[in-house]
Amino acid sequence: MNEHVRIGNSKKNLLSEDIMGFDSLSELALDMRSSWNHAADQLWRELDPVLWKLTHNPWAVLQTVSREKLRHVLADPVFRKKVDDLVQIRRNTAEESAWFQQTYSKSMLGCVAYFSMEFMLSEALPIYSGGLGNVAGDQLKTASDLGVPVVGVGLLYQQGYFHQVIDKDGAQQSLFPFNDPGQLPITPLRKPDGEWLRLEVVLPGYSVWLRTWQVQVGRVKLYLLDSNDVANYPAHRGITSQLYGGGAELRLKQELLLGIGGWRLLAALDIKPEVCHLNEGHAAFAVLERARSFMQETAQPFDVSLAVTRAGNLFTTHTAVDAGFDRFSPALIEQYLSSYACTQLNITLHDLLSLGRRNPNDSSEPFNMAYLAIRGSGAVNGVSHLHGRVSRHLFGSLFPRWPIDEVPIGHVTNGVHMPTWDSASADDLWTKTCGKNRWLGATENLEQGICCISDTSLWKFRSAASKFLVEYARERLSLQLAVSGESAEAIDGVKHILDCNTLTLGFARRFAPYKRPNLLLQDPERLLSILTNSQRPAQLIIAGKAHPADLAGQALIQQWMRFIHRPEVRPHVIFLSDYDMYLTQQLVQGVDVWLNMPRRPWEACGTSGMKVLVNGGINLSELDGWWAEAYTPDVGWAIGDGLEHNNDPKWDVMEAEALYDLLEHEVIPEFYARDEQGIPAAWVARMRESMGRLTPHFSANRSVREYTEQHYLPAASSYLKRAADKGAIGVDIVKWLRELDQKWMAIHFGEVKIQTDGEQHIFEVQVYLDDIGPELVQVELYANGLDGSTPERINMNCVRQLVGAINGYAYRAGVSSARPENDYTVRLIPKYNNVAVPLEGNHILWQR
Repeated sequence: MNEHVRIGNSKKNLLSEDIMGFDSLSELALDMRSSWNHAADQLWRELDPVLWKLTHNPWAVLQTVSREKLRHVLADPVFRKKVDDLVQIRRNTAEESAWFQQTYSKSMLGCVAYFSMEFMLSEALPIYSGGLGNVAGDQLKTASDLGVPVVGVGLLYQQGYFHQVIDKDGAQQSLFPFNDPGQLPITPLRKPDGEWLRLEVVLPGYSVWLRTWQVQVGRVKLYLLDSNDVANYPAHRGITSQLYGGGAELRLKQELLLGIGGWRLLAALDIKPEVCHLNEGHAAFAVLERARSFMQETAQPFDVSLAVTRAGNLFTTHTAVDAGFDRFSPALIEQYLSSYACTQLNITLHDLLSLGRRNPNDSSEPFNMAYLAIRGSGAVNGVSHLHGRVSRHLFGSLFPRWPIDEVPIGHVTNGVHMPTWDSASADDLWTKTCGKNRWLGATENLEQGICCISDTSLWKFRSAASKFLVEYARERLSLQLAVSGESAEAIDGVKHILDCNTLTLGFARRFAPYKRPNLLLQDPERLLSILTNSQRPAQLIIAGKAHPADLAGQALIQQWMRFIHRPEVRPHVIFLSDYDMYLTQQLVQGVDVWLNMPRRPWEACGTSGMKVLVNGGINLSELDGWWAEAYTPDVGWAIGDGLEHNNDPKWDVMEAEALYDLLEHEVIPEFYARDEQGIPAAWVARMRESMGRLTPHFSANRSVREYTEQHYLPAASSYLKRAADKGAIGVDIVKWLRELDQKWMAIHFGEVKIQTDGEQHIFEVQVYLDDIGPELVQVELYANGLDGSTPERINMNCVRQLVGAINGYAYRAGVSSARPENDYTVRLIPKYNNVAVPLEGNHILWQR
């Protein structure tokens, strides 16, 4: 970090002047590591048990408790020793060599800047909505555990995402309480003289001043920007007011501040990342600002600077439908970015718009942030195996004439940070069998430990979790009903709902039509009969929000509430409002079966079901997202045929019937089939397989290691090579690309000869390259894959120059005659050392 910038907090400093030990408590309270390492929980509980139970926010407790109380507890030698020991452990952990340092001690990777619109770290810092923030938060935590050198960059929202209340009519009401920065575990970045580090971002006609903050996440730092600065006009102070609020213009402003302001903040801190990881396209303007910074450092033009810096950029897309990408009208882009393009990037508005368009010359085409991210990155990935395939189709138009399988989008399947989502009892269970440091390195051998746990131990563990969840659900529902104005009789009746010995199904996520949260309500009477079976009953806990502008999603919530309000249903189904991170933790730690029923393939990954794995819950899900690659019959249950059926109501009815059948004939009977000890042996066997086999693989430990090894390390190496000598390689790449653009149309094929010689087809083709050198292209034989296998690509060797032809050559290759010769065709593609084709050069020429 720049030596001219320090971290400070005026409240902390004032109190620390007269309360010995306050600094140590502050150090613990301001480290988000406490959200997954609960060693300090008892400290906060002792300071204020009521506030701690309500907020789980150490910093809020510390800021609220009286000075008298602080002096009293800090004067207690036992309490003080506990504080000092925890501080020392924290500092030792930060200095210890972790997986990354042990494995890649000589790596050139010094910093990854991870940009995201939202981060879910703790309910104490409500700057998240759902899945995207979940992934971002879990990856930062795992980077801390593994020692991967990552810094996060995001926005601090004054109101965050909305809070939900369900009124007496079952309708969702949206509330936007203010997030008081003084109560959040964040600290302002200050200069040595105490002045707040503030950044200026110029928008058309005015400047927006951004305040800067830091969040400590174990070894990792998250930097946040907000526009609620007194120097800004009131309307501009509200730019960072709400997450996913407002219209297109507000969203564009937020994304400008995140991408451009975020990169400038790193520069102000003297942080120079080799790698920039864009978690969705919201932050894609960082691509432009990074290139501008390189322009400023080297005096290279924009195209060269982009060619250099894109090698160090990674774009992760989480969107499974084309409508999900952020698009902005050309007029908005012109209004907010024309001056930036012309004066800062030295390019025309048309050139800028071209980066976000499929057709650069279509003046009506909106500006697509995902297109900008792709054209500014050296690698692109989806978030599950299936989503990678879906994304190749979504972005295939950017790579015309290339086979869909070769559209340059791979995948890294998401994982979750298991220490965040496991219960205390789950942590104990895993610690006894796999060790306390099980998530700090390779996890491939953890399955062996879980396999050794007895049926009795596993079932006692799950039974205790069910009891805890029922108690929590009753307590939360009582408070919920009181807030909504229900009668004392209704609130008292909550004591009698749910049963810890009954199979508990859980469903919690954003309420949106494509997620089909109401698939179970296709036949309400059949669902009721399943739930109320006198011999083998079931119960259902539901939670989730619909975006305030999503009326269809809100209608789905009301449909459930109408069903729940039926007297015969109330003991068996509850809806817990204001779905947040803490509620998620309680649900995934206690439910027996986690339900997920999206319309395939619209669930890019879906991490909620991963969180139950470590806690012994079992998944019943559509074969979509992560479950499409995780499912086998011995680890859970699945609905769907593994195919896409678009938005077909008939298919919804069929899948609802399949879901009812699965519950009635397989899931519920297996849960109640007990041996002489009262243990459901088949259920426990399935639980053990799910825990042991799936938990390690779908942990963020695995996904962050994959990002590091498959993307961060290669990207850092590639960027540093291109950046050397003021971007000399970038100059050559741009020259090569221009040459391709100018001369590609003149390339053509001549005669093709095919001879079958025993077990081989011998192909020879004449190629006329015009003014392009043969070293700049690659000639291949290509055949589609058979039965879903990888396509065949065989390099053809240049065997001679054609007599009398200018830059004409003969190329030859042999292939097995097991396939007909007509399966193969010749193609020609660009080639340049360490350049990603077709991502950076998408020309292609087919012989037929």
